[in-house]
Amino acid sequence: MAKEWTLLLLCGILGSGLSENPSWFENISTNLFKSPGDIMIGGLFPINELTSVLSKRVKPDDLECNSISTYGLSLSLVMKFSVDEINSLEDLLPGITLGFESYDTCMQPAVVMKPVLQLLTKESTEELDISCNYTDYKTRVIAIIGPNSSELVPVIGKLIGFFLMPLISYGATSDMFSDKETFPSFMRTVPSDRWQVAAMVQLLKEFGWNWVSIVGSDDEYGQKGQQQFSSMANEESICVAYQGLIPVYSDPEPAIKEILSRIVDAKVGVVVVFSLPKPARDFFIEVIKRNITAVWVASTGWSLNDGVFTLPGINSIGTVLAFADITRPLRLFSPYIHELLKKMEETQIPQEPDTEISPLDNPCPSCSYLSQANMSMVEVKLVQRSAFSVYTAIYCVAYALHDLLGCNATSCALNPKTDKVYPWQLLQKLQKVSVDLEGANFKFDKEGNPNFGYDFMQWIFNDTTVQFDGIGYFYQNLTIDKEDIKWHTKNGKVPLSTCSSDCGIGQVRRVKGFHSCCFDCIDCKEGTYLNNSDDIQCRACPTGQWSTLRSTSCVYPIYTYLDWSNYESIGLILGGILVLASHVWVGALFFMHRGTSLVKTAGGPLIGLTLLSLAGECISLVLFLGQPGDIVCRLQQPLNAFFPTVALSVILTISLQIVCVTEFPEKSPDHLENLRGRGSLFVILGCCGLQAGLCGWYAREGPSLTQYVASLEVNYVKTFLRCPVEPMLNCGLMLGFNVLLALISFMSTFMALKPPGQYNLARDITISTLSYCVVWVMFIPIYTSLNDKDKSIAQVGVSLLSNIGLVAAYFFPKCHLLVKHPELNTDDHFRTFLEGVPPTPPEES
Repeated sequence: MAKEWTLLLLCGILGSGLSENPSWFENISTNLFKSPGDIMIGGLFPINELTSVLSKRVKPDDLECNSISTYGLSLSLVMKFSVDEINSLEDLLPGITLGFESYDTCMQPAVVMKPVLQLLTKESTEELDISCNYTDYKTRVIAIIGPNSSELVPVIGKLIGFFLMPLISYGATSDMFSDKETFPSFMRTVPSDRWQVAAMVQLLKEFGWNWVSIVGSDDEYGQKGQQQFSSMANEESICVAYQGLIPVYSDPEPAIKEILSRIVDAKVGVVVVFSLPKPARDFFIEVIKRNITAVWVASTGWSLNDGVFTLPGINSIGTVLAFADITRPLRLFSPYIHELLKKMEETQIPQEPDTEISPLDNPCPSCSYLSQANMSMVEVKLVQRSAFSVYTAIYCVAYALHDLLGCNATSCALNPKTDKVYPWQLLQKLQKVSVDLEGANFKFDKEGNPNFGYDFMQWIFNDTTVQFDGIGYFYQNLTIDKEDIKWHTKNGKVPLSTCSSDCGIGQVRRVKGFHSCCFDCIDCKEGTYLNNSDDIQCRACPTGQWSTLRSTSCVYPIYTYLDWSNYESIGLILGGILVLASHVWVGALFFMHRGTSLVKTAGGPLIGLTLLSLAGECISLVLFLGQPGDIVCRLQQPLNAFFPTVALSVILTISLQIVCVTEFPEKSPDHLENLRGRGSLFVILGCCGLQAGLCGWYAREGPSLTQYVASLEVNYVKTFLRCPVEPMLNCGLMLGFNVLLALISFMSTFMALKPPGQYNLARDITISTLSYCVVWVMFIPIYTSLNDKDKSIAQVGVSLLSNIGLVAAYFFPKCHLLVKHPELNTDDHFRTFLEGVPPTPPEES
């Protein structure tokens, strides 16, 4: 317990030591708006608010500003604090006292002109000289701090710029003042609105909001901010669905109602409000009445203004994301004001206000009654943040004077009491000044803008209050802690604000209406692609490439073929093996019975040639399987046509023998032997030679596979590659020649009489050749309707079917006789075809 009390005692001692005020606090003057000095600076602050009606003004002085603005008054006290602190520093302006004069602007151009003219009067007088050369004209003050509003700078900036007197604003943010030709002496300690607009646009892009509205106050600040935002948003493909201005000098309610109606009609989820505090307050009063919710992006003009965030019902408007000038707390400011108010309270003498004193000399007559009870006015969040901008402006002047007067830690080379020091000289030093204040380095760029950015904040709504939560910052680029944002939406997720949903890959936007963000998504068709989402149309694929629907690129085609492992290929191989097996079995059986009557009648040695040719056809069908090549494609169709020709020509010779026996019985015994020998050889060689010629013609006229692929019009990504069947006429002649041979054989035998009691050889030829013709004639219409892959499968299948048809119809009956009825394999059973003896018709009973 004793240790705890000791610790508390030590904390109390340390705390009391830390809370001691600097010694210079004892010399604080109670004169709020003036302080004498060796060198003077002027200040322009919105100490009061307008109370008269501008439209009823008939005389220059028909203006009344009788309502105190605690915000403007507090900023004027920052100037007093800053000057007093600078004078307390022995090494900044040694031996020189800095003085100031503060004046009220009333936020009105008609009011601000009078103090400006006062500040431009000749030193120590109230006269404004008219001269031909103002180079040696020494004005009342060497620099002016202020004004706080962009509305006032165009009125006074050019006039002050004529004298090249530094005009350092702590609140005018319009980017037009960066033009050094028009405003050569203007500088500021707050960022330009150009940066603020850039930060806002980056914010919108960060969350994908491209369908927004922009509302501004109808003054210099709001108008320029709105114009810059619209321009920069357009460059970044963000569409401004609606933009409106809130009247400043007339009743704003009708205009605000119209603005809100248009925002609701546009169905936007994000609204940028670029406004001064009072128009913003009027705007959100109506927003609360109409119960409108959205994401409101607040500009620095109103983002921390208590006139807005204290509105009843403000927590119902949705999410407020706010930008505020980056600032630093002034450690001694609040203690200083507390000491000042304490001293004023102690020295107050009740008296009636002196109506003879001009508002110019005493902008706040009632301020003499300030007391410690008024301390809260400087503790407002907005005042605390804005104080650093005023403080920095005055310190920049002091450091520039330090350089201009040639000061060191103990003395200055020039003395403003005896040496002439001019505002234009100070301006040159200000442009190069670099100041370290409260742990931050400050300097101006060539346009008079600071090297500071913005704090990015969110309004956190409690029951009756609003807190400001820092969630990021901006200086050249925006940094956001997205996870810290509390979205005031039903699902607590990031709200959407787009006119149209984003298109998918391979879809091009077709704009509808006047906004590029409102569009239909059109699929890129086959043969086109979209590799850049910003393109306005799909691009055609280069020659030799193709794409599928909604593609982002084109590709060279992929060719497939009847791979050996495909189910279709396996089925065809098994079928071919089965047919080959039948050839081997038939050949073996006939070889075992060689020299017998049946074998002689069926063709004798030519049977082997027939079976070999049919087997060759089966084997040649493997050329249809696997990856095709130039040589394979040259041989594929010719071999498929030539091998059946050999078999059919042998059958044709036997058919001619049957014709000779049946149609020319008298001459057949004399010529049959020749027909079986040299005649058969002549027919076989003739048919094969003619077919060889057709095959050679086909191979010569047709393109190679390489040439065929190169000539293809690519309109596919993946397709089956088969050998080219070109010219089709030549291929048709090859296959048709075989059908012709089968047809001749069929016509030669289908009317032949069956020898009574003998083997009917004509029947076998008739059925085998008929089956061959039927299969290939049916193949033609089927083939033409198939795709390339099925065409290859169909041709192989038909070739096997026609092959087995010949074997089954011509050889199997003979095999049956050899196996089941070997007793019939006699000369008597085959006499008609062996000896040429014509068959005897059966006797009629």
